[in-house]
Amino acid sequence: MTSTPSATRPFRVTDLGTLVVMPWSGEAPDGSDMPYLLAYSLGDTKEGPEGTAAAVARLLTDNGMSVGGEVVDGTERPSLPFGLLVEAGAAVLNMPGLNAQCLPPAEWLTAAEQRGYAYLVFTTRAWPEATPGRPVTPEALAAFAGAPETLTAAAHIVLPARRLRG
Repeated sequence: MTSTPSATRPFRVTDLGTLVVMPWSGEAPDGSDMPYLLAYSLGDTKEGPEGTAAAVARLLTDNGMSVGGEVVDGTERPSLPFGLLVEAGAAVLNMPGLNAQCLPPAEWLTAAEQRGYAYLVFTTRAWPEATPGRPVTPEALAAFAGAPETLTAAAHIVLPARRLRG
């Protein structure tokens, strides 16, 4: 029996497991609020956190994003394969082959409108404790999102906050 090496296996969205997008805002070095998005997997596939980490890394690198590299400024790259739509109180992260939606708090929406963009941290590091529908304390968010293990295992992307035209 032969198996297909993971490097040549076709990408499947299900390999990501449950993908969560969590919004928050916080003070940036310029003194005003920055709207952030944290995207992560719960690591809940049969391959576990290692499998979802590989799948997230593949989604990112296959689409020109570097994991642990420099910040990609999507405001200067209109052809970026990742996008952000902010409309009717929701934020929708558009990615090749999938979309993820969240309902940001009012201060996030205000910061996104004022800046015209949001800062996405899309990490390969799974966070199984932060499941949808369960509150996450600010301390837990800061500990995970600010951990070197999270930040160095992530793509960092500034995404223009687009709106529907009407």
